[in-house]
Order: sequence, then C-alpha cells, then structure tokens
Amino acid sequence: MDDLPPSPAQVPPRLLHDPAFVQATRDRDFTALFAMAHSNGVSYYRISEASGIKPQRVSMIARGEATVTTLDTIERVADALRIPGALLGLAARPWEHSSPMPHPESPDDGDDPMNRRQLLRGALAAGLTGPALTALTDTRQSLDLALAADTAPADLSDLEAAAETYGYGYHGQAPTRVLADLAGDFAELRPLLGTPQPVATRIRVCRTAGQMAGMVAIVLHDLGARKDARAWFATATTAASESGDDQLLAWVLAREAMVPLNYGAPQAASVLAEQARQAAGNRPTAAATLAAAVAARAYALSHQPEQARQALAAAEAFMERLDAGARADTWLTHGEQKHHVHLSHALTALGDTRRARESQDRALELSAPTSTMTRSLLTIDAAACVHHDGDTEEACRRTVAVLDGLPEAYRAGLVHRRALDLYRSIPAQRHREGAVRELGDVLAA
Repeated sequence: MDDLPPSPAQVPPRLLHDPAFVQATRDRDFTALFAMAHSNGVSYYRISEASGIKPQRVSMIARGEATVTTLDTIERVADALRIPGALLGLAARPWEHSSPMPHPESPDDGDDPMNRRQLLRGALAAGLTGPALTALTDTRQSLDLALAADTAPADLSDLEAAAETYGYGYHGQAPTRVLADLAGDFAELRPLLGTPQPVATRIRVCRTAGQMAGMVAIVLHDLGARKDARAWFATATTAASESGDDQLLAWVLAREAMVPLNYGAPQAASVLAEQARQAAGNRPTAAATLAAAVAARAYALSHQPEQARQALAAAEAFMERLDAGARADTWLTHGEQKHHVHLSHALTALGDTRRARESQDRALELSAPTSTMTRSLLTIDAAACVHHDGDTEEACRRTVAVLDGLPEAYRAGLVHRRALDLYRSIPAQRHREGAVRELGDVLAA
C-alpha cells in the first residue's frame, strides 16, 4: 500500500509514549486526548480539518461537553491524530502498514513551533502561492477558534457569581466558615487554568481567581494569619496581572497594603498603597478610592501627617464622584460605610478626634448589626480617641468591654492587634493603673 500523506493533526511522536496519553487512548477519553494534543501544539482547527468533525464540536469534546461514541468517528480521530489502532482498541489502521511506531526521541512533526515556523517561511519564500496561503489561513483559523467567545466552560459563570456573593462579606458567619467555602470554590478554578481555554475565557478565569484569592487573603488577614495572607495576595496579584484588569490589580495591592498596615509596618504599607494608586490611575474608581484611603492610614501611622492629609483629600474627592455601582457595600467595591471605617482609623492616628468621631458614628450607623468585626474596630478607634483626649482609663474600659463581648472566632487577629496598638500607646508608667492593667491582662490572655 502506498504511503498516506501525513495528517495535519498528527500528534508529536513523543506523546504516543506519554503514560497519561496512552491511558486516555485506552479509556477512549477524547476530552483528555484533544486537550493534550492541543497543549502539544495541535490546533483544534487542524483536528477538525483532519477528522471531519465540526470545529465547534471539537472544542466541545475538548471541554467535556460532548463525547465520541460511534466507531466511525473513533476511527476518524485515530487517523487524524495518527494514533495506532491498538491503543484505541481498533484494528491496525491502513497507514500503520507503512508507518512504523515512532520512537519517543524522534523529531517532532510540523506542529512543533520551530518546524511550523520553518515550513511557513519556506512556503512564503515562493510567494503568495496556494500552499503559502493555506498555511497562513491555518494559522489564522487556529487562533480564531481559540478566541471564540462561546467556548467558555458552563461552570465559570457559577464561579463568577460565587465570587460576587463572597464579596458581600461575612454576614454574621464565622470567618473560618467563609474561608472554607471560599477556598473550596477557588480550588474549582484550577482545572479551568490547567486546560486550553479561549483568550476571553482565560481572562475571565484569571479575573475570578484574582478576586477569590484576594478575598481568601482578606479573611486570613482578619484572622491574624499574616504570612498566609501575604502568600494569597501574591497569588491574587499574579492572577490580576494576567487578567489585564488594572482596577483589580489596584484593589489587590491596596488590600495587601492593609496587612503591614494593621500589623505594625506602616511604611511598607505606604509603598504598596502607592503602587495601588499608580495602577488605579486618576479616574474615580472604587480601587482608586480605596488605595488613597489606605495610603492615608499608612502615612498617618508613619507620622507623615502632610502626606496623610493629601491622601485623605484624594480619597474624599474620589468618593464624591463614585457611581452607584462602585459605592455598593462589598469587599470588591468601596461603599460609604467602608470609606468611613478607613477615615476613622486615619483621623484617629492623626489625632483629629472630632472628625474621627464623625466618621465612626457614620460608619456605625451604616454597619449591619451582624458586622461584628467592623463594629468592634470602630469602637476601639473611638476608645483611642478618648485616650487621646485624656481619659485613658475610660478608653481601656471600653476596649476591654469589646474584647469580652466578642465570640472566640473574632478575639484574635485584627481586633486584638488594634486593641494592642491602643495599649502600647499608653505610657509604660501607667500600665499598673487598674483599667490599664486589666486591658493588658485581657490582651495577654
């Protein structure tokens, strides 16, 4: 029998010796076969062209949304990918009689990027002839398939909706419960990143991954797991950068700045906050407003009052121009309640107790009764204002009352740190006074 021409979708010879690929052929798992072929340089368009299966169906099979069951189709796939019949439980294919099983170290075929480039150059060297135009068309159409907007996995929309739901915060749930649910849904994004996706879909996956990783980091930060929070923020930064969403990147950086801000490194926080401001730009967005507010807090705690006031002014100016969507009360946006929480801390650190109390009162007015952590932080800020105005014992009594009234899940982490900051701001010679000593004992416990 004469040699058959090589298939345009022939898989690289080494793949026929890959244990995972071989197992997929034995299981007739065409989702895995198509995905592995694609990840090794064989476009879905070439598979479609060589097998006679419509391009849309090839993409659906690769995503697991369709199957290959008929013997005729299985044989066409075997011939298209040049998979020996024995691997798929078929008789030897006609082309096998003259084409020995390739060795895994044999050179790759024309789907290797370098070989493909050389073939294209060779075809074009003769001018815009039929072969050259065919090669160019194949290159373009393979990318068209990858850019197809209707190939997004069905469960991606569910995960995007889940990210939006998590953005509404704790809603009275223990942080550890929210963390478990968030991490579980985040894990479901991994398979979507591990398989070939259209460009538009990958952007959506990366954006959702950035949001979820950022929110996992927020919960870890609230629970006091500083090192783990920073690691999750790093993941969120990578995902946000890959998504190309500058506002998401700015949000992640601003949120990350709150880790060193709340745990004793305000100068490091100011660096991150300024990076967030640069990423967000000068438009009135939720991320730009958040970044300016966090920068104000960082500068206030770093004893840089002028920079703090400038950042506060920028945050206020942005806030006045935010649209209704950006003002929603979620972790991913910048609502009025959240804005006053940031102002409360910055103004308290600046010693501007009158304006700080105004922000505390407004934030408490806007906070739901179930906002346990936020209300606790605002109360401790108010106690710090009382201390600044001269009644240190009353400040300590209020802070002890907050700590004693908290559920166990909320006593560590951020609330503990804010109370500890107040205690440390009290001169050491006063630490033996009754209310001050009681606060020290509660914190030590």
